[in-house]
Amino acid sequence: MREGMRSIEHVKRYTTNGMATDQGKMSNINGLMIAADALGKEPPQVGLTTFRPPYTPTSFGAFAGYMRGETFQLTRKTPIDGWAAAHGAAFEPVAQWRRAWYFPQPGEDMHAAVARECRATRASVGIFDASTLGKIEVAGPDAVEFMNRMYTNPWTKLGIGRCRYGLLLGEDGFIRDDGVIGRLGQDLFHVTTTTGGAARVLNMMEDYLQTEWPDLNVWLTSTTEQWATIALNGPNARKVLEPLVDGLDLSDAAFPHMSVAECSVAGLPARLFRLSFTGELGFEINVPARHGLTLWNALMESGKAYDICPYGTETMHVLRAEKGYIIVGQDTDGTVTPQDAGLGWAIGKAKADFVGKRSLSRPDIVDANRKQLVGLLTEDGSRLEEGAQIVLDPNQPKPMKMVGHVTSSYDCGTLGYPIAMAVIEGGHDRMGETVHIPMPGGIQRAKITSIVFYDPDGERLKA
Repeated sequence: MREGMRSIEHVKRYTTNGMATDQGKMSNINGLMIAADALGKEPPQVGLTTFRPPYTPTSFGAFAGYMRGETFQLTRKTPIDGWAAAHGAAFEPVAQWRRAWYFPQPGEDMHAAVARECRATRASVGIFDASTLGKIEVAGPDAVEFMNRMYTNPWTKLGIGRCRYGLLLGEDGFIRDDGVIGRLGQDLFHVTTTTGGAARVLNMMEDYLQTEWPDLNVWLTSTTEQWATIALNGPNARKVLEPLVDGLDLSDAAFPHMSVAECSVAGLPARLFRLSFTGELGFEINVPARHGLTLWNALMESGKAYDICPYGTETMHVLRAEKGYIIVGQDTDGTVTPQDAGLGWAIGKAKADFVGKRSLSRPDIVDANRKQLVGLLTEDGSRLEEGAQIVLDPNQPKPMKMVGHVTSSYDCGTLGYPIAMAVIEGGHDRMGETVHIPMPGGIQRAKITSIVFYDPDGERLKA
């Protein structure tokens, strides 16, 4: 009223009173009374704004609807979910997906089941449902230019039928997502993302394509639910897969690590990748989702002679940690750069530009004392807690100066002792040093190591 808004219609628009879900039936009555008092008039003289549906106030329960309890959030299931449930899998939620966590045998707890799954995969062959991985097709005459601008890596010279690890940054230079990307044609890329990053990456790509580079002839298609993806890992993976593949030589010479091809597997149309998230000889087979269970059963049958072992997400985590492979969102927290994570090799040094390139040269980004990803081995062989804070001097007064935290920690897998990964200030220059982790039960001591605990030269990938 002091601003000169005398009409109730002006008051409504100036204050936005009643412009929410009630559309004037509740809050505007209160606003009308306040306006009438301010003007010294009776409410009928001030008037009413137009009431719009709903004329009767709607309860919050009606807005929330069925989204409570077990139906609060959608549970997504892969085509192999039913098989996993029938074979006693324990499940965990991952970005709305229900994923097989581990497959306990009678008398086994989680620790024993995971240790067995790790040993079986390293010794012979393991099978894993990777259908939840995000998948995006990047197609069009300017597809390679679009990939060059989005990802840190160079893509122009990547041959058809070859794959490359792709690292995606934000404008701030921090890691947003990663995944293996295959080139299926001159103008077609099959992009994989993290399970939790699928929608976020597609949204980021569309944002740049529509607002920054509308001149590029590129089409983006989410294909996450189109493909069921099954990973085979272990020294006998090729022996299990080979009898089921038509028209493709799987030998190391003909189909080396980081290759991709369209072929037939178990009589099904497939996109076959040779890649590994375990450090072992590995393949990822993508078939139309409706055929996922058929392929799984065919692989299980073919693998009987090699004691094929289904494994879950916990074993996957242990195996990848033994090789020092990061998980975005666990070993990164939105403030980790490629250099911090030891991934400087994934940056195209000769590229003119890509999302985040400018930020990588900021003084604080190149500071040698940034928190950097390293490995940890405890002196007493105990397992560290994820999230535990790290200090350099355990005798300093409280509050202590914390120099980092544990990002990943796992019990004995293949190696026979616990391993951990952590981000620590200046960690790359502290190799061999001892750090301290204050915990309620006492202070644990750990040695800083490389993040690669197993097969550092990658020989097992070349089987």
